[in-house]
Amino acid sequence: MSTPDDAARPPLAWAARLGLRRGLTEFRHMLRSPEDIGWNVVIGVGILVYLVTQRDSVIPGSGGLTLPDLALPGILAATILFGMVMGPAFALSTEVEEGTVLRLRTTPRGTTTYTVGMVVGQVLGAVPMLVLVLAPWPFLLGDPMHQGPGGWVAVVGWLLLGTLATLPIGIVGGALAGRPTRVMLFVMAPVVALAFLSGVFGPQTIPPWAAGPVQAFPLYWLAHGLRATTLPAGAEGLELAGAWHPEIAALVLLAWAVVGLAVAPVVLRRSTARQTASALAERLQALVRG
Repeated sequence: MSTPDDAARPPLAWAARLGLRRGLTEFRHMLRSPEDIGWNVVIGVGILVYLVTQRDSVIPGSGGLTLPDLALPGILAATILFGMVMGPAFALSTEVEEGTVLRLRTTPRGTTTYTVGMVVGQVLGAVPMLVLVLAPWPFLLGDPMHQGPGGWVAVVGWLLLGTLATLPIGIVGGALAGRPTRVMLFVMAPVVALAFLSGVFGPQTIPPWAAGPVQAFPLYWLAHGLRATTLPAGAEGLELAGAWHPEIAALVLLAWAVVGLAVAPVVLRRSTARQTASALAERLQALVRG
């Protein structure tokens, strides 16, 4: 049964459209920020320069694959992981500390608008880095799509699925951390450790003891799906099971996406409910004293 308060609330679609506009506005601000664009350019150019110097480095036991061949899926997976987890976590924890999240309590469907805006802003924010890396790749390192041009469609699909699977982790991490300093310890440190253990730049780098546990997380399967799409036949011998399993990769990523997108709004609402004006004032006073 609906209540007068429910009837007074704006439609969910209205809140989603407002969030979409907010995300697009944040993306435009990013494109106009010399610091943000400069960071993307420095990282993207640095990656390409290093790989160009290693383009003749053949990976032992890979059947002739070069370092750039094997690195591309890992670069794409790492871009999604760090962009979709660390970006939202730092942004959300900062806005919790500044009181932005507190103001969501006074805005109709504020949590929905905020969540949609963050998702849109972070997804679009990853595009410049992907373009900077992928656009010059064929001219500097040769065609990276060993399974034909149609593979690019599959790559886009993997990137979108990986985004949906990992972005809620950043939202939950930022909401629970509450402060940027805590994000470093409780979100960034585990994510960096997971990246090293998951063999993001090749399954041959996975420690034997970690081979089982890392398969429960989305990063391994995102990198696996990208490798299955970009690498030539025969490269599956490098995988843990010696074969491609894109269907398992898609199911694991989809499961993380479904659970994450269900849990993240709940955690964000509870984080908002815990915020009080007095607690915000105490944090601000602590910052001033510090």
